Amino acid sequence: MKKLLLTLTAVAGLTVASKAQEFGFQKTDFIVEGFINSSNTDDKQAEKKVSQFNFNPKFGYFVSDKIAVGLELTVGNSKTTDYSDETDVYTKDNNFGIGAFGRYYFLEVGSRFKTYAELGAGYNQMGGELNDGAETTKLDKTKGFGVNAGVGANYFLTNNIALGFSFGNVIAFNSSKVDVDGAKAQTEFSTKFNQFDNFFNTAHFGLTFKF
Repeated sequence: MKKLLLTLTAVAGLTVASKAQEFGFQKTDFIVEGFINSSNTDDKQAEKKVSQFNFNPKFGYFVSDKIAVGLELTVGNSKTTDYSDETDVYTKDNNFGIGAFGRYYFLEVGSRFKTYAELGAGYNQMGGELNDGAETTKLDKTKGFGVNAGVGANYFLTNNIALGFSFGNVIAFNSSKVDVDGAKAQTEFSTKFNQFDNFFNTAHFGLTFKF
């Protein structure tokens, strides 16, 4: 009897342990994800400094075990300073965007690594200012709309926390227009099917939290 109880206890323990090691997403899961990209450079030869920061949070809901839909925000700013003269000259840019996305998880490599394809569309607005060393002038706002498709992956550290990798857009279409009378729209369509850039230069890294 004791052996039977010990055997049942061991089987139950192994079952719980195996379930605890099941990584991935299920229908009705909710995720919060954030990608951060920042850099600071100082070219002493050209006497120019450039700093930039971008934050891209996403909020998604799984309508099935492999498909998620959600909303995303984009907030960013940059500053370029020319200190080659007695008085510094700088340009500041800022942007804000909001959009929606759909994501399909199509490949698993092991139990922790999940890859996905993503389609997104969004609206963004850019502005800024220019300082010539004496006066500061507001730059005209630019408004735009874009559609893009790309690939990414999640690597689960725990059942509820994963590293996020966004490998960039495979296909993208963007249209923008300066917010002044008489301005004409500028459009761009790009593809990157056979382009292999440095992974650490093109990918964005972040964290994904599952609830």
